[in-house]
Amino acid sequence: MLTLHIDSARFRAHLAATAAEFPGLVPVAKGNGYGLGIPRLAAAAAELGADTIAVGTAAETDLLRGGPGFDRVVVLTPLLPGDAPVPDANVVHTISSADVPASLTGRQIVVECRTSLRRHGIGPDDLNALTEVVTGCRVQGFALHLPLNRPAGVDPPAEVSQWIQRLTGAGLPIGTIWVSHLSGPEISKLTARHPGTRFRPRIGTRLWLGDRDALRARARVLDVERLARGERFGYRQRRAPAAGHLVVVAGGTAHGIGLAAPRAVAGPLARAKVFAEAGLAGLNFALSPFSWEGRKRWFAEPPHMQVSLLWLPDGVRPPTVGDWFEVEPRLTTTTFDSVVEV
Repeated sequence: MLTLHIDSARFRAHLAATAAEFPGLVPVAKGNGYGLGIPRLAAAAAELGADTIAVGTAAETDLLRGGPGFDRVVVLTPLLPGDAPVPDANVVHTISSADVPASLTGRQIVVECRTSLRRHGIGPDDLNALTEVVTGCRVQGFALHLPLNRPAGVDPPAEVSQWIQRLTGAGLPIGTIWVSHLSGPEISKLTARHPGTRFRPRIGTRLWLGDRDALRARARVLDVERLARGERFGYRQRRAPAAGHLVVVAGGTAHGIGLAAPRAVAGPLARAKVFAEAGLAGLNFALSPFSWEGRKRWFAEPPHMQVSLLWLPDGVRPPTVGDWFEVEPRLTTTTFDSVVEV
């Protein structure tokens, strides 16, 4: 069993501190629920007193049914022409162009503006065409999804101010601006600069995963076998590189173990590390996220669907069946067999 243990007191203290830093916080509960699951995040958001929650897709609104109620449920993925909106009256759909689906007439919407992130959203030239949208839909504000990094020349708060000036110049309502990836001090400065505009920070990763020590992933040992040097094992029938132990632990590709997204690499040291990892992978050596005796252990072969085979060399005390390995998975891509609050 692959299990995520939550230190409940520490986790909730972090949530409360984040909510205090970001007035008007909109918790984001999307995807795999950051490893915790969307229903659990919704319950935690309600405990914080959030009046609004954001999900990634329209389909994810189904996971909120039967749970705590919110005044608004914002769907972050834009609704495109031909898509059917969620029938619930409290759902706020995002649009990213002036070509608004007719099915949204009279419905709540947020208009996404195109930022330097350049992912999706309306551009400055689209503003005049939004006049009909304002009268035909219940516009709940404008959204700005901003970049994370701040290299020279990149100034997300200035970008927000520029968009507010554009929207004001076009005669569009700017009562609420929904923002992503701004710090508390940045939002405070924007609030002082633009009185009368309410900023609603949409926060996911920082809220749920901001205190990683509150979350502890562990994997149960399912089997341990002694292998002599040269003995074959596994799907690929590789030979044991030396005498040691083959350890089978819970957690495989179905859980997200062994799956990785491309990384943004900067600097010679980081690049050297990537090249070294690639060289080891070419020799069938891949470091796993599973730790035993204080060290991450090597995969014996690529993870199976629900288990992983790990290699422990001689000299390392082997576990016994039923022991637990510590795991450091990427939580946004991991699905656990159980999530336990302690």
